[in-house]
Amino acid sequence: MNLRATWKLALLLPLLLAGCKELEVLRILPPAPYTVVTPGGAVKGTLEALLPELARKRVVYVGETHSRYGHHLLQLAVIRGLHARGVDLAIGMEFFQRPFQEWLDAYIEGRISETEMLEKTQWFDRWRFDYRLYRPILRFAREHRIPVVALNVPREITDEVSEKGIDGLKPESRAQLPERIDRSDRAYRERLHQVFTRHEGKREGQFERFLDVQYSWDEGMAQSVADYLKAHPGKQMVVLAGSGHIAWGSGIPSRVARRIEGDYAILLPADGEMKPGMADYLVVTEEKKLSPRPLMGILIDTSGDGILVTGVTRASGAEKAGLRKGDRILAIDGQPVSSYTRLRVSLMDKRPGDRIRVRYQRDSDIGEKELVLGASPH
Repeated sequence: MNLRATWKLALLLPLLLAGCKELEVLRILPPAPYTVVTPGGAVKGTLEALLPELARKRVVYVGETHSRYGHHLLQLAVIRGLHARGVDLAIGMEFFQRPFQEWLDAYIEGRISETEMLEKTQWFDRWRFDYRLYRPILRFAREHRIPVVALNVPREITDEVSEKGIDGLKPESRAQLPERIDRSDRAYRERLHQVFTRHEGKREGQFERFLDVQYSWDEGMAQSVADYLKAHPGKQMVVLAGSGHIAWGSGIPSRVARRIEGDYAILLPADGEMKPGMADYLVVTEEKKLSPRPLMGILIDTSGDGILVTGVTRASGAEKAGLRKGDRILAIDGQPVSSYTRLRVSLMDKRPGDRIRVRYQRDSDIGEKELVLGASPH
């Protein structure tokens, strides 16, 4: 496994490991309203009762495991609750990179569609997690005109850090990271080392680069939060990011606090290891799953003009419909699909077993076939 793949896996694995004995108690708690607990599993109250206190914080951090839909519903519940109490909110998101802020603004303001936003921000290339996990949050923000702030540094920069380290960056690349990179938190370093050592194919000599990538994300996102709040002194922000960037305050929160004044709170889902000090509040979330993503059963190349079929999966809907390698997909249910984003969006509200009409080009001929969608594994 190469180093970049190892670092990406670090984001996919929750920093908080399951197995704490107190969790056996939490599993029997009712899923709603959201229950707030201590690290020992004692019930402190409900999220609803906690919201007035959160409303007084300049920043509220709500962690997640990226693939857990229940975690994103908790994030939405916090945003809804604070908005209902009249808090002048912004939402900071790890999942968007700073160069694409103008397109997030355009989407929230209603000037471009959801499809255009996903295309312009390059969601399916740069983040890749199922957009349906985050869709309710973004639609709520658009409906209520709540600004969404792209927090993350460009992937091109972290890719360069992974190859050369922060000190090896070209001057123009280094200028896109904060001037100060704080490496002083030894406990954070040790926790990151524990994450690093779980990956197969690791080499100890790669750890410093692993740290540099993590620090680049943390400091870059902290700078984005601080810059926005300095420019909008009346705003409060809910920051949504992976729990590893939030737990113990070591990743983003302490670095924001170094830059701006104002109290903050950390909320983490209470379904991993729980230790005193890792969060201000632990919240029990209900396990929720999205429906399986529907699949056509084709391999594609989007590097040229449109969607070129480069292979067809055996026994798939595409094979049964008669699609072939070399076909070019033109439209789904009458909607043009000129890019990978538009293909994904055309299937987003479909379910396995649904029938779609596929318009395609084969050599110089144009045809249309009906295709039954299959299911992806969870």
